Amino acid sequence: MAINKNHEFEELDGIKCGIVEKNVSASRADFLRAILENNGYAVIVVPSPPPKPATGADEVTEKLPETFTIGVTDYTFNAINAIFGRLLKTAQGQVVTLAYWQQKVSVNDEEKPYFE
Repeated sequence: MAINKNHEFEELDGIKCGIVEKNVSASRADFLRAILENNGYAVIVVPSPPPKPATGADEVTEKLPETFTIGVTDYTFNAINAIFGRLLKTAQGQVVTLAYWQQKVSVNDEEKPYFE
């Protein structure tokens, strides 16, 4: 059981994992896998279970998009701490910022610190 919502862990493919993100698209899963593996984490990606239908609702006839759950075998991993603690690096050696993690920017343009 997780201490709080920011530090979840569960078993993925029989291995206890720290959950990075749930219900993400295949392209997002590939993006996060590349960052995490570049930083030395063993990544496990499994299909997310389909959502349960609402009580009394008819079965959904349309096909829902396939989503994935991403975890790392280091179950102490916390994405928030890793990003704001500046612990993750891109393949080019730059620090992973929140905007880069959220894929709001395609290149990690880190601002110059105020003291330089």
